[in-house]
Amino acid sequence: MPETRPIVLSISGYDPSSGAGVTADIKTIAAHGCFGVTCITALTVQSTQGVSRVEPVSGKTVAETLATLTADVQLAAVKIGMLGSAEVAEALADFLEGRRQRNVVLDPVITSSSGADLLDKAGVAILRDRLIRLVDVITPNVDEAAALTGVAVSDLAGMQKAAAALHELGAHAVVITGGHLKEPVDMLSLGGKFTRYKSKKIESTSTHGTGCAFATSLACNLARGFELRDSVHVAGQYVRRAIERAYRVGKGRGPIHHLYGMREA
Repeated sequence: MPETRPIVLSISGYDPSSGAGVTADIKTIAAHGCFGVTCITALTVQSTQGVSRVEPVSGKTVAETLATLTADVQLAAVKIGMLGSAEVAEALADFLEGRRQRNVVLDPVITSSSGADLLDKAGVAILRDRLIRLVDVITPNVDEAAALTGVAVSDLAGMQKAAAALHELGAHAVVITGGHLKEPVDMLSLGGKFTRYKSKKIESTSTHGTGCAFATSLACNLARGFELRDSVHVAGQYVRRAIERAYRVGKGRGPIHHLYGMREA
């Protein structure tokens, strides 16, 4: 009989340039030897040069999609990315409260790297007040951690303070990614202990979607049975190598090479 593979669900927006969102997540999931299923939360008009428009999917459609998928397949992990609206955020919170899932990773996407709003204020409130406590791990970058907690994050001490604030909001495990810091470092906060993951600065214009790739890689590693601390390490290495091996796409900030480990056609 053919082998089975862990099924990983990506709940996120659609990026036509495929650097982020569900199409990028599908590539990341495939690169990790898992099978990807998706629930699109919003359509965007964007390219490597930025986001010009966001059109959220209805909360009803998102709820029906999630109910239909989970009635059919057994999920090994869930990655949550861009939600697009308070309506979608509320539908997702309702779903997770009614049907708890394994290995749920939340990448709290609030704005794009080009500065466009990807979640309204009411949606951010639902993310903060309801969703954080319903997931297994949240993976904000330093700006997202600051937006959710009000704690300025520019170094490791700031990361620790922001992580503590996120735990107070109900977060079980927190990974704050600091790839854009002067001295790149990711930090895991779990069970009252902090684990640092240092890296080297990579000068590249192919960094679009790094947060999506990190969270999706983390979800895949958990789906494959890795412990959380090891999953964070492997996800960081995956993103670093995908940046290093990226090739030029578009005129702006291009995507990483999600499939660098697969043989080129």
